[in-house]
Amino acid sequence: MTAKSEKTVMHALTIRLQDEIFALEATSVREILDTVPITRVPNAPDFVGGLINVRGTVVPLADLRVVFGMQRPPTDQDTRIVVVEFELDGEPLVAGILADKVHEVTEIDAGSMEAVPAVGMRWPPAFIRSIGKRGDGFVIIPDMQRIFRIEAGLDAAAA
Repeated sequence: MTAKSEKTVMHALTIRLQDEIFALEATSVREILDTVPITRVPNAPDFVGGLINVRGTVVPLADLRVVFGMQRPPTDQDTRIVVVEFELDGEPLVAGILADKVHEVTEIDAGSMEAVPAVGMRWPPAFIRSIGKRGDGFVIIPDMQRIFRIEAGLDAAAA
């Protein structure tokens, strides 16, 4: 038998935000950084309240805990910044994502991914692409394009 087809698995970087495991598409991850100085932007929304310097480039720093209504504890020795790149309205967007901890790159079987349940979710369903099963637990696969569109005010109808 041959190896799994690329279409049947999602290669994902798993991160922890509070007690939940989230999966970011590994192909969108550029690098993982230790915490760096953050330049706060006055009057900016909490979601992207600061900028960081990534190899000489100014990059917005986003905190997914804000959109998911989570507590925002101070950084510690496990805190990392995951620099991601994806398309937003046909243009490349590079952003840093705060993570309480970075776990591993893993495969999530596409057959284990399910739509967000209509009830019983504590997270806004508009921000979740799907829920994946991994071992005995679940991983949340956020819809990064939708999160950034709504939080940047580009998708007022969905907000």
